[in-house]
Amino acid sequence: MATQEFRCLHCGGAITFDSALQKMKCPYCDSEFDLAAMKNLDDDLKNEQPDNMKWDKSAGSSWRSGEEASLRFYACNHCGGEIVGDETLAASQCPYCSYPVVMKGQFSGELRPDYVIPFKLDKEAAKQGLQRHLRGKPFLPKVFKDQNHIDEIKGVYVPFWLFDVDATGRAHYKATKIRTWSNASYYYTETSHFSLLRAGGAGFDNIPVDGSAKMADDLMESIEPYSFAGAVDFQTAYLSGFFADRYDVNAEQSVERANKRVKKSVEDALSSSVRGYTGVRTESCSVNISNGKAKYALYPVWLLNTTWREKQYTFAMNGQTGKFVGDLPIDKASLWKWRGILAAVCTLVAYVAIEIISWLEIF
Repeated sequence: MATQEFRCLHCGGAITFDSALQKMKCPYCDSEFDLAAMKNLDDDLKNEQPDNMKWDKSAGSSWRSGEEASLRFYACNHCGGEIVGDETLAASQCPYCSYPVVMKGQFSGELRPDYVIPFKLDKEAAKQGLQRHLRGKPFLPKVFKDQNHIDEIKGVYVPFWLFDVDATGRAHYKATKIRTWSNASYYYTETSHFSLLRAGGAGFDNIPVDGSAKMADDLMESIEPYSFAGAVDFQTAYLSGFFADRYDVNAEQSVERANKRVKKSVEDALSSSVRGYTGVRTESCSVNISNGKAKYALYPVWLLNTTWREKQYTFAMNGQTGKFVGDLPIDKASLWKWRGILAAVCTLVAYVAIEIISWLEIF
């Protein structure tokens, strides 16, 4: 008849039943465990399952009869960007790399978006957003700020896949509590070890994942969040005067990023419930999802391109909220000057501290 083996939660060694203590005891580190608690823990750990994150990835719909007639397809021969605009749009430069774009003809194919968040902020607001972005940057080259000019500002509807899902998570942690005390002769340290299980669930709505390979994922995530309360059913009229990027990353290809966001949110929620311990280590965590589905939407983004010292800098602004992001050049001379001043101050402080200590020792 097979016997069940239990492992020490502290050192991992095999533990046995001590008849004198009526507990499980580790012969290697002398840790003691209640038998019933060990049995319950073992049963719970046997129920652990790997992640189960499968989606219904159908999103978007077919274009309505005659709806595509007013749309035009543009392509950039430099970066490969494929963009869509209405027949009134005067396309001059690619919104991604500022290279001249070529009109390819009438748009056809692709899925029709389910929703669109219309632009709430205009081109002037985007210009003002850049000026605010340049303020208060101590290491920004002064000439960049004073002589900076915007090469191109384009309003672009960026394709997003929006994922809805219900998720449950289960996590196993090992934790410790350390208590110290002393008497006249000794200092004592007591370390208690715990095995913790946490489980819970949450519902997620409209997890955004951009469907454009040309748009940097971190750039799009940086201008979040968008308020889906401002979304409306898609109509081609909203594209008037703007570009609309054609998605080149489909819903199925976007699932992995959606899963990462769901998994991290569930893991963070579970770990935040583990409080009051000196140290905590995650042993395992699994996430299961259900009722997962995707929607296809267009989100408004202002793209601004500017050139300095033959290098192009791209900025993005949330066309609904005005949140502005973008990398800036660094004045290395100012940075090294600041570091030199900081080093000198630290040296002076250390010298003064040494002098004070020496003075105190004399007295």
